[in-house]
Amino acid sequence: MTARKGIEISTWIGTAALLLLLAWFASKGYLTNPEALQALLRQAGWIGPLLFMALQVLQVIIPVIPGGVSSAIGVLAFGPFWGFVYNYLGLMAGSILAFWLVRRYGKPFIRKITSPESYDKYIGWLDKGTRFDWFFAAAIFFPCAPDDILCMIAGLTKMSYAKFVTIIVLGKPLALVAYSMGLTSLLQWVGTLL
Repeated sequence: MTARKGIEISTWIGTAALLLLLAWFASKGYLTNPEALQALLRQAGWIGPLLFMALQVLQVIIPVIPGGVSSAIGVLAFGPFWGFVYNYLGLMAGSILAFWLVRRYGKPFIRKITSPESYDKYIGWLDKGTRFDWFFAAAIFFPCAPDDILCMIAGLTKMSYAKFVTIIVLGKPLALVAYSMGLTSLLQWVGTLL
């Protein structure tokens, strides 16, 4: 089995596990009552936020679960302020790690992680020189962009670590707020239907 096939399988398993978790959350009322979910997580103590941030780092590099959904769960689980903080820290760390891994291991790393279709779709931007930097900054700033693969592709460019980190630090917050709040509302609405 190739590494990419293993990642595809883990993505399907992760998505199925996430759907089961969401169904369980809905059956317990956690999607419609964030205070109940927050009380559940308080039982985990300080390890709860650390595990959540580690999940966010992991899902940037290996797409085990959809990132937007995990961000929404963070807001539901920890509240708007701390959910944002934990999402932001985890996603920033994951993005920087993805950039570093590709800078270290190159195209073979990306090819093992992403599908050929995704790779082919975005790799052409490397031929555009510094226009990639502008495209990357805009994509990070707006929600719904494929941030994870773009962070990896940025690792193939001559972009400095300082420029990459600046784009991530300044661009992620708005997209994260828009995406996670929108999905949080959607998850709460789905919770009322179940």
